[in-house]
Amino acid sequence: MGKKGGGEEAIPLFETKEARFRGAYKVFASTVFVGICLIWVYRLTHIPRAGEQGRWAWIGMFMVELWFGLYWIITQSCRFKVVYNYPFKERLSYRYKDKLPDVDIFVCTADPKMEPPTLVINTVLSCMSYNYPPEKLSIYLSDDGGSELTYYALLEASNFSKHWIPFCKKFNVEPRSPSAYFAQQIEVQDITYAQEWLAIKVIIVDGRDKNAVDIDGQRLPTLVYMAREKRPQWPHNFKAGAMNALIRVSSEISNAPFILNLDCDMYANDADTIQKAMCFFMDEKRGHEISFVQFPQKFDNITKNDIYACAFTVASNIEVAGLGGYGAAPYCGTGCFHRRECLCGKVYSKDYRGEWNIEAKKNANKTVNELEEASKVLANCSYEKDTQWGKKMGLIYGCPVEDVVTGLTIQCRGWKSLYYNPDRKAFLGVAPTTLEVVLIQHKRNACSIAEALSCGCTLKAWWNWQRMWVIRGTTAYFFGFIDTISRQLGLSETTFAVTAKVVTEDVLKRYKCGRVVELIFG
Repeated sequence: MGKKGGGEEAIPLFETKEARFRGAYKVFASTVFVGICLIWVYRLTHIPRAGEQGRWAWIGMFMVELWFGLYWIITQSCRFKVVYNYPFKERLSYRYKDKLPDVDIFVCTADPKMEPPTLVINTVLSCMSYNYPPEKLSIYLSDDGGSELTYYALLEASNFSKHWIPFCKKFNVEPRSPSAYFAQQIEVQDITYAQEWLAIKVIIVDGRDKNAVDIDGQRLPTLVYMAREKRPQWPHNFKAGAMNALIRVSSEISNAPFILNLDCDMYANDADTIQKAMCFFMDEKRGHEISFVQFPQKFDNITKNDIYACAFTVASNIEVAGLGGYGAAPYCGTGCFHRRECLCGKVYSKDYRGEWNIEAKKNANKTVNELEEASKVLANCSYEKDTQWGKKMGLIYGCPVEDVVTGLTIQCRGWKSLYYNPDRKAFLGVAPTTLEVVLIQHKRNACSIAEALSCGCTLKAWWNWQRMWVIRGTTAYFFGFIDTISRQLGLSETTFAVTAKVVTEDVLKRYKCGRVVELIFG
């Protein structure tokens, strides 16, 4: 890992602070634990004798209390060591300047009907507009739907980026997703800004005014479209298969040492996110042991009272942060920066030092046609036959939550992972707006009031969380359990449900009013 001489090396690029009032919480948890133990003792010492009425009901109650008591004890492990990480991107810029590492960004989409091309392209454009050297950025779009509409939308986005990126960097606009930015109520005061703002908006609306905005002549990030080969006789392994194909293809084209993967609806909301993430990887003292940095999943369409309990505020502010305190933050499938070597199966060793400052583009001397032909071989449906891909390399196959399993596998190899929850959310997505989509999502993935209020939520939002726990437990989690048993018995196959990102006006209106959109069967 690159180093600086003198005292600069001793200055960390990030710091970790323990959450406040953890001592008080530990005292509270200890009293609850004592209470649970006393209940167990009471149950054991007062079991009705054989033949007495209610004996089996008593034993059944004891087993239930024993189970929930043990479950409570296990869940406390992620609440005892809640920590928050704070990067220093100014130190990073000063120390490394133009020696920052290359970064590959993976954006995955699967169905143009459920995930409209406009949604996908806005995410791509927001990634192309990062405040990061463009020659060090490569954006890869995996289109498992093989949609011509998505492909041509990407071509148009490439042309539009020549205007959009200079505009974003000149006026430092946020967010840098065009649709999210222009949806804001913007007060235009500067004349130059007003002229360019209107010109950019004209390009979005009709795409005809090609001379409305000047091009600064700055280099653009590399943009790659991939629609991998699929055949019925070869398992494509859904998103995990697409990610593994992207890892191989990107290694042939840019081979950046770090990878950011995003779902197609999670647009970049902070232009400095990459620098902040690099602070963790490039820290001289602790950076070499970090495999990935997970950012929280946040949404820009959550209602005030969170009717479908999609914000996961307690989970993101407390539980996942608590796992991060042990260096075991989970990989959540999107909004995550990876070390490429870790995804490719590297085992951690104490003397490891990542050579991120070497030239990443090993195939810079190849022509576009040569790279294209080589990439086709790597994206071939039969490429993974008799290899370790999906087992020891790349994302792990065989489970609908391949992201969580992959993160656990990486941690079992000795690596640590961090969780970073910045004040300005790094990525924003689209939360489900109907009960049906919410339950489908939880079927695939298959709190206390004080925690909810401490996280800044309303009392009604807490009530909605409790209501959704009941609904999920009797529907999504139950059917998820049935599906798991069916797969184990060989009665069904693993499937991957793509949640819809398209919302009708009527559904959106009812969602914003806080009214549950009923399930539709058929």
